[in-house]
Amino acid sequence: MTFTELAKRVSLSAPATTERVRRLEQAGVITGYAAAVDPQRLGLPIEAIVRVRVRSLDTPRFRERVVTMPHVRDADHVTGDDCWLLRVVCRSMAELEVFVEEAMRYGDTTTSLVFSSHARNRPVTRQVIEAIVPR
Repeated sequence: MTFTELAKRVSLSAPATTERVRRLEQAGVITGYAAAVDPQRLGLPIEAIVRVRVRSLDTPRFRERVVTMPHVRDADHVTGDDCWLLRVVCRSMAELEVFVEEAMRYGDTTTSLVFSSHARNRPVTRQVIEAIVPR
């Protein structure tokens, strides 16, 4: 989307919109831009959530490894029984099996196949902030 299109949507001039976006970038509120890509159209029809209970001594090695694994779309280090939640995409079940076997070198895993996604990458809007951030 161009700054001109954005300006029209928010009812500001293009220069004012450009300046606000630049300030948000400098403040670290806007951290980057990305294209929304459909993995299925790229030949990656299998999507799964892989929960990994990493052995504590292996956590640093796993953290370093997980960011280099090409199948991983998201990797969250979390609290609870599972240490990591990984969202992965694969070409086939056989490829997913190989991925899970590698993850098992670091600890126990539980894998769930994704049937469909309904609220992924939702924008953080003013309404969301007002609803959840106390004043």
